[in-house]
Amino acid sequence: MTKINVIIPAYNEADSISHVIKDIPSIAEEVIVVSNNSSDATEENAKKAGATVLKENKRGYGYACLKGMDYISNKKDKPDIIVFLDGDYSDYPEELEKIVAPIIKDDVDFVIGARVKRLREKGSMTMPQIFGNWLATFLMKLMFNAKFSDLGPFRAIKYNKLLALKMEDKTYGWTVEMQLKALKQKLSYVEVPVNYRNRIGVSKVSGTVKGAIFAGIKILAWIFKYSFK
Repeated sequence: MTKINVIIPAYNEADSISHVIKDIPSIAEEVIVVSNNSSDATEENAKKAGATVLKENKRGYGYACLKGMDYISNKKDKPDIIVFLDGDYSDYPEELEKIVAPIIKDDVDFVIGARVKRLREKGSMTMPQIFGNWLATFLMKLMFNAKFSDLGPFRAIKYNKLLALKMEDKTYGWTVEMQLKALKQKLSYVEVPVNYRNRIGVSKVSGTVKGAIFAGIKILAWIFKYSFK
């Protein structure tokens, strides 16, 4: 039986987090919500929905993901696969089985849920997000011959492969760092088209000009850093 753990970074997602948790298929052994300094009822609602709740007071998507990984590293019974998804209900958690299928059935190392245009709800991705995704994946194709089309947050990876990546980004560069390191370590990977809808609440990254700018800078910095390695 394949053991699957889910890590959900969450910052003030009280209105959405229970929906996310309840829609995750039962094949996931444990759902870990990392409250990233939330000031609302995110933690309480996540616990009520059946998740393991951790606290990470340092603000940053990467900080939250690393906290979840640290918790898993101390478990006696380690998972085979780690799934990451957002806590805002923009992803469709029920598609988790589709995300992990290439790992379980075909022994692929790493799977990205690609938010393809035909499956995206209108307005679910902002123009800066769409352009940023295009630019980042175009540069990865140009520099590393990558076949990525998205930096989608809904993703699955073999646990041992994730550890080998030695992830370090604390903020906006987490997703692109994982993809770049997967390319460098020659992991097998595929993209799976996923549905994507308008999130509940306001995005902390794409919903603000500051967030979008900082995310763009961080993503490009990682790509250029790896182009010279």
